[in-house]
Amino acid sequence: MTSDKPLRADARRNRARVLEAAEAAFSDEGMMVPLDEIARRAGVGAGTVYRHFPTKEALFEAVIHDRLRQLAEDARALTDAERPGEAFQRFLAQVIEQAMLNKALCDALEAAGSPAKPADGVQGDIWDAFSVLLGEAQRAGAIRAGIDVVDLRVLLSGALTMERHARDADRPAGRMTEILLDALREHGKS
Repeated sequence: MTSDKPLRADARRNRARVLEAAEAAFSDEGMMVPLDEIARRAGVGAGTVYRHFPTKEALFEAVIHDRLRQLAEDARALTDAERPGEAFQRFLAQVIEQAMLNKALCDALEAAGSPAKPADGVQGDIWDAFSVLLGEAQRAGAIRAGIDVVDLRVLLSGALTMERHARDADRPAGRMTEILLDALREHGKS
């Protein structure tokens, strides 16, 4: 919605229902899902969807924005973990697993992995939170020194591609992530 005017309570509820339905629809079908199907899943009219999101791309961007914001919050919640190496690895594995189950999130994270694309806004938030977790894990001696957030962006993008190819080759889910996590560990640490 382009207005800065606060939404009425019913409009906020409808917007939240549309976002929830859109996340599920984009997860299942990707960008090919029609807006009318999202409206049906949300239990609202198509006009309600268009009032909040004038295009499917705007709706997709809002869904990804909300999901990435939640991931950044999840990462920040782990910053005081007693075992920072385990917290970092668990979070990285969680992000990869969630992205593999959600086509829209997977596509957004793969695109964000490009070092040529600057991370700003909510994408910057997730990478900032990831950077803090990475730094804490490195200070604890659990993750190899010399890895930075740019490396991490590229590695995450690559991990998503590797997981997709591994599944196509009938390899167990998570196998490529496990190999990546092992490669990130400081030698002799867990």
